[in-house]
Amino acid sequence: MAAPASAPSCPFPSWRQPDPPPWAPESCDPHNGRAPTAGFPATPRESHDGRRGFGGPRRGAPTAVRAAGARRRVRAGRLRRAGPGVRRRRGSQRRRDGTEPSHMHYALDENFFRGYEWWLMKEAKKRNPNIILMGLPWSFPGWIGKGFNWPYVNLQLTAYYIMTWIVGAKHYHDLDIDYIGIWNERSFDINYIKVLRRMLNYQGLDRVKIIASDNLWEPISASMLLDSELLKVIDVIGTIAWNLVASYYEQLPYGRCGLMTAQEPWSGHYVVESPIWVSAHTTQFTQPGWYYLKTVGHLEKGGSYVALTDGLGNLTIIVETMSHKQSACIRPFLPYFNVSRQFATFVLKGSFSEIPELQVWYTKLGKPSERYLFKQLDSLWLLDSSSTFTLELQEDEIFTLTTLTVGSKGSYPLPPKSEPFPQIYEDDFDVDYPFFSEAPNFADQTGVFEYFTNIEDPGEHRFTLRQVLNQRPITWAADAYNTISIIGDYKWSNLTVRCDVYIETPEKGGVFIAGRVNKGGILIRSARGIFFWIFANGTYRVTGDLAGWVIYALGRVDVTAKKWYTLTLIIKGRLSSGMLNGKTVWKNIPVSFPKNGWAAIGTHSFEFAQFDNFHVEATR
Repeated sequence: MAAPASAPSCPFPSWRQPDPPPWAPESCDPHNGRAPTAGFPATPRESHDGRRGFGGPRRGAPTAVRAAGARRRVRAGRLRRAGPGVRRRRGSQRRRDGTEPSHMHYALDENFFRGYEWWLMKEAKKRNPNIILMGLPWSFPGWIGKGFNWPYVNLQLTAYYIMTWIVGAKHYHDLDIDYIGIWNERSFDINYIKVLRRMLNYQGLDRVKIIASDNLWEPISASMLLDSELLKVIDVIGTIAWNLVASYYEQLPYGRCGLMTAQEPWSGHYVVESPIWVSAHTTQFTQPGWYYLKTVGHLEKGGSYVALTDGLGNLTIIVETMSHKQSACIRPFLPYFNVSRQFATFVLKGSFSEIPELQVWYTKLGKPSERYLFKQLDSLWLLDSSSTFTLELQEDEIFTLTTLTVGSKGSYPLPPKSEPFPQIYEDDFDVDYPFFSEAPNFADQTGVFEYFTNIEDPGEHRFTLRQVLNQRPITWAADAYNTISIIGDYKWSNLTVRCDVYIETPEKGGVFIAGRVNKGGILIRSARGIFFWIFANGTYRVTGDLAGWVIYALGRVDVTAKKWYTLTLIIKGRLSSGMLNGKTVWKNIPVSFPKNGWAAIGTHSFEFAQFDNFHVEATR
């Protein structure tokens, strides 16, 4: 850190003052306002500590991906300027907002076309060939645990599972995975990390780097210092970041916690949120392989500054004064802090002192009437300033000062108007060659529901939606013991749900349809609603929760496995009724809670079952 400058004249360069924001103080005494002074010394090679990059995961349920192709392209194009990024992979299991399918549901199963992540990565590469691709298991298929809820029972088997995904990405999609993680926000195993490195090297994947452990800096950093082999095999210490696109039902946990929001595939509506431009302050002016300088720190009256270099003479400085109120999405949650008006003086030293000009980009957060998002200001000339400049900083501001001239805010067409989920919706799942393996608008919360071709049924139910997991995965959160996929408008109150169902498991198998489902994501285990179940043993049940603890009615019906049935659930006001093949099974059961929620389908356990001709008609 350099000493404060003591020049009698203003070191701030002579340039047009933008309006807004106010930049320089009336008095340029660096001690006025107790301005901190930051120095960026030495040459680029001497100035970095090896820390790299800036990226964001793709977290979120697969709800809003399947819009029309043009709309998908428009939304993907918004992320082009996000620059360096990472993409995360899940097993067929729960994460915060739903599940996504694994490439290996079972030990002898390999399918590298499930889900939409392959499409997402290829679209990202089209827009930015330099984008970084990362894989991170959220959890693992149950067969890996050998009966235990733990992925480290057989280290070779778990490493093999990860390796096949990396190889498949290249073989089937020509995608090179750059980094691989260990287990999202969960325990790491030192021996597993070493086994994974050896497995990757043995398969010729030496270039794939390992990130560990996607949680906090500790205890992995301490373990690395105590274990020289572990230190050698881990390339990056990873921590959490929010999803790039919030493309899942908003009432799921962490709704709208993304750089942009695209949660209405039925309308094509999307919102480019302010975080995407905040991220652009870094990502547009760096590339993979840039390094953070050691001279980074906190500002005296709140805020922080960082600087990055490519080692070739380019420099990017980012200064932020975000208030506690504007930092609500940061995890772990921050204790209260205060930000106030201040002046900060920066001194460029070493080879950076020869920089003649810095491009300036500015963001002002806060009230919409006062907001400026990623606005380019006049250049900052340094030739006559002894490589010193001073910024006046107000609350909720972000500045980028950079040698790069590539910045561009760009533009995009006006998004389609926001619309509620259709009040009448149906799907017969008659898709011979699906673009995705999941059905549109369904958001799997546990289990995996995939398009299925029923080769033994050439008739009405040749194409169906099938729940395909027959073993509970290694859970990441407090997972449900049932499978469930939600759909619709969370505000729905009065609704009729109808669906053809097919139980595949004799005696113990069961399926349900539901309405007013009030929870999802990591809270799915405690979801309430009205659930209409039928079982292969010839019984039915009506419950007020997914777990089956709140029982409204039960009895016997003419039901067995390996036959198709039509279930109908009618909820109106405080009463509900159910029908089997058009005949009333139970009627006018009082239901006072919850008052609204999604429609849903699912199974009694992790078992094979099929669904067809889904229909919902609802009012709020």
